[in-house]
Amino acid sequence: MASSTIAAGSATSSFIKKNEMGLSSFTPTSFRTRSCKRAFSKKVVSVMSPPQSERRPSTTGSVKTAMTMTEKIMARASEKSQVVPGENVWVNVDVLMTHDVCGPGTIGIFKKEFGENAKVWDREKIVIIPDHYIFTSDERANRNVDILRDFCAEQDIKYFYDIKDLGNFRANPDYKGVCHVALAQEGHCRPGEVLLGTDSHTCNAGAFGQFASGIGNTDAGFVMGTGKSLLKVPPTLRFILDGEMPSYLLAKDLILQIIGEITVAGATYKSMEFVGSAVESLTMEERMTLCNMVVEAGGKNGVVPADSTTYKYLEGKTSVEFNPVYSDDNARFLQQYAINVSKLEPLVAKPHSPDNRAMARECKDVKIDRVYIGSCTGGKTEDFLSAAKVFLASGKKVKVPTFLVPATQKVWMDLYAMAVPGSGGKTCSQIFEEAGCDTPASPSCGACLGGPRDTYARMNEPKASHVCVSTTNRNFPGRMGHKEGEIYLASPYTAAASALTGYVTDPRDYLQ
Repeated sequence: MASSTIAAGSATSSFIKKNEMGLSSFTPTSFRTRSCKRAFSKKVVSVMSPPQSERRPSTTGSVKTAMTMTEKIMARASEKSQVVPGENVWVNVDVLMTHDVCGPGTIGIFKKEFGENAKVWDREKIVIIPDHYIFTSDERANRNVDILRDFCAEQDIKYFYDIKDLGNFRANPDYKGVCHVALAQEGHCRPGEVLLGTDSHTCNAGAFGQFASGIGNTDAGFVMGTGKSLLKVPPTLRFILDGEMPSYLLAKDLILQIIGEITVAGATYKSMEFVGSAVESLTMEERMTLCNMVVEAGGKNGVVPADSTTYKYLEGKTSVEFNPVYSDDNARFLQQYAINVSKLEPLVAKPHSPDNRAMARECKDVKIDRVYIGSCTGGKTEDFLSAAKVFLASGKKVKVPTFLVPATQKVWMDLYAMAVPGSGGKTCSQIFEEAGCDTPASPSCGACLGGPRDTYARMNEPKASHVCVSTTNRNFPGRMGHKEGEIYLASPYTAAASALTGYVTDPRDYLQ
């Protein structure tokens, strides 16, 4: 395959400060890392489409072409010995997920194209999770869940996480909450598999070493009927995150740094692979945060190699056998980036784009009206534990309304049952109450994407709730409600610190 070598720099971190702001460019570099599956030293290469006359290696002999993780998963799923970036392949889908926003449309397309009485390709491989517009009196939103319920009964769908009593979510034992976190908690995310969903943040599941990506309703309707999808193999960008994670940083800071460097278009239809000692040190929930936001850089999917942390998380969650894959030592990456996480600072993404990066301390004069902790990105158990840690360290009360929306019913239960380390046995809910936060709400996507006007914590008015620090993933105009609202994306640490001051605040003020 034709390739060109990018001029290599030194082997030190690509984050050497170039100015007082400390936000250096992502200079591709030659490096050696000890944190990947095998040690290696190579120059960065960019992959070009192979010329038509190129002689391909044999697909049946002993000659093999090195592949990345994503390429290996897609080769296996398409029953090919090898695939190359840019190639279109029919893949066998292991899991299809849809929810209350896109489910009715997907079902409509399925019935239109396959027939009113058609049966889905596999009732045990389709997962349907109502989560977006749930706790609302909006009739159309409620109707969407009714459509899902009728379809699942008709098709005998095994994994339908239904909700009927909107007044008390705990009265619904099947109801889970946010689809991406529920998929992980219920054992639907497995290394080496292909998971597609009608939601752009389906890439969240790449944390488990699988190919996970969002698709549209039309494609989902086809998958529902056939179990197959036509996908183009993406080239891979590899991010080697090394160094010891500072106590004041979270995975949200890492992904905001990366998006700020490569921009919201920097990974368009590319796979983003995360390796390195810093990645290996992350918990599964933190890896999920990392992969969740690759789509904010335009990524097709994000992926983290499966390891002992992955396998431990999966214990007791699934009985399905899985086979992890890893990038070959000599696999070709479009580009590779070396990152020393120990040199990073707490970050925010200013309105109105996830790549509008700034250090939290630079925004200390930005007055805020509210804080929102929740969503698939920032509403997991560990996200709330992080926020509680800041509140506990401060011993103060919040100065602005602080809304807490657990991602799932399990997360909600954790807030009331799990003791916060160093608190003397206090739970998250007790610490939040002492800090003056709102009572944790019913688990759902909540106000992350606006929703009907009666959605909890939605930004409805331009003046009363104009500026919000949020642990969510997007800060476009109107994303959380009113189009004039301003959203600063941040880690749970930074969100909690900001709640205590009423201004965008560096969490080091409370964590050091």
